[in-house]
Amino acid sequence: RVSNDTEKKPKSVVDVGCGIGGSSRYLANKYGAQCYGITLSPVQAKRGNALAAEQGLSDKVSFQVGDALEQPFPDGQFDLVWSMESGEHMPDKRQFVSELARVAAPGARIIIVTWCHRNLEPSEESLKPDELNLLKRICDAYYLPDWCSPSDYVKIAESLSLEDIRTADWSENVAPFWPAVIKSALTWKGLTSLLRSGWKTIRGAMVMPLMIEGYKKGLIKFTIITCRKPETTR
Repeated sequence: RVSNDTEKKPKSVVDVGCGIGGSSRYLANKYGAQCYGITLSPVQAKRGNALAAEQGLSDKVSFQVGDALEQPFPDGQFDLVWSMESGEHMPDKRQFVSELARVAAPGARIIIVTWCHRNLEPSEESLKPDELNLLKRICDAYYLPDWCSPSDYVKIAESLSLEDIRTADWSENVAPFWPAVIKSALTWKGLTSLLRSGWKTIRGAMVMPLMIEGYKKGLIKFTIITCRKPETTR
């Protein structure tokens, strides 16, 4: 939930790594908020703006090309900072969270939904060799930088003096997604679409069983991290 009885509905939202803007359109519809999305892809930004226009949301939602690690917004602009399935693409996780905090208004809620690897046990210094190998194969296929754990995000948030830091593991909710995608890809329509999409897409599809393996082993976690920017600077 983005808001509850103790929180005001967000009026201004940034969707960091917005893709074609599904989250922004949802938040604009649900809360009547002014939403701004940034993506590295001009194609995604154009498509997002077109979809917003089709749905009568052009006055509420807009998308532009922008870097999550150097956002094109002034300090303290948004009372909800949202990033879904983008953190795993960030090569510098601290800079990523730092920028989310910078553009957040005092008291604003920050919500990150992202893939992580499991937290390390107190006795562990790193993941097991077979786990590292599995993640490397996934990263190579999806062009991802190194992963981190939910506790790594908590440490970053604490170091930035963010408050009310909480995490939750949503892996069980999304685990059925991967078998469903594979099933759809194996239909004739899915196979012909894959062949038309080119090698990169085919390569990504071939790695989906590795994602399933990672979830089953408890290595891959679909995690939500929420926190709040302090009302006043300490």
